[in-house]
Amino acid sequence: MARIQILELPTEHHGDDMVTPFVLVIDQHVRQRHVLGPDHVVSTDPLERIAEQVGARAVVAFEETIEIPANEVPVDPDGYPLKIRVEVEGDFEQFHEQVQAEISKAQEQIARARIGS
Repeated sequence: MARIQILELPTEHHGDDMVTPFVLVIDQHVRQRHVLGPDHVVSTDPLERIAEQVGARAVVAFEETIEIPANEVPVDPDGYPLKIRVEVEGDFEQFHEQVQAEISKAQEQIARARIGS
């Protein structure tokens, strides 16, 4: 039975919209044809127009099995999908400087207000 995989292509920007184009990869596919006569073979393969119908850039079909490395899911020794945890550490250097500047500004305003009273 045929398998369908999606191969994402680099993201494109169209104005404010981000579009991720893709290619459908179909493997284990058997092309369908009908022989109407000795010299007349008609292709009835549904893949001929599917790219246009689903918005894919292209459809590629193979008779053999194709593995796309980007679609592989890492598994642990028991065969369960691995959960990957990513920690992101913020860069608060600029934020710290902005806070310090605002504190200094507020202290100056308070000092001026005391002198003016």
